[in-house]
Amino acid sequence: MSVIELTQDTFQAATEAKQPLIIDFWAPWCGPCRQFGPTFEAAAEKHPDVTFAKINTEEQQELSAALRIRSIPTLMVFRENVLLFQQAGALSASQLEELVTQVKAVDMAQVHAEIAAQEKGGATTH
Repeated sequence: MSVIELTQDTFQAATEAKQPLIIDFWAPWCGPCRQFGPTFEAAAEKHPDVTFAKINTEEQQELSAALRIRSIPTLMVFRENVLLFQQAGALSASQLEELVTQVKAVDMAQVHAEIAAQEKGGATTH
């Protein structure tokens, strides 16, 4: 699968999908971003069951600010509207492969149960 471009208008729907979503925040002037691009695109071709997306921080400044992107490249991983991973800096091909493997293995039913328990617990402590 090829890499898709996300915007403020398409971001929310993409994060809600059951399929894992890995987002690369980048800018055209960023050297490390340009170096990481081929690695990211190769992973996208290798894993059609994962959505790989890019957000151009220059064009999507409001979205990038809302997500508190402070440095680029930054990777974020979402599944079913849950942020599972966030890290600034480019990954090597092997690190990205390991991340994809870990994200696919996450038991989302358990994650949602843990979130519900935290929210329930947090509501009673106030």
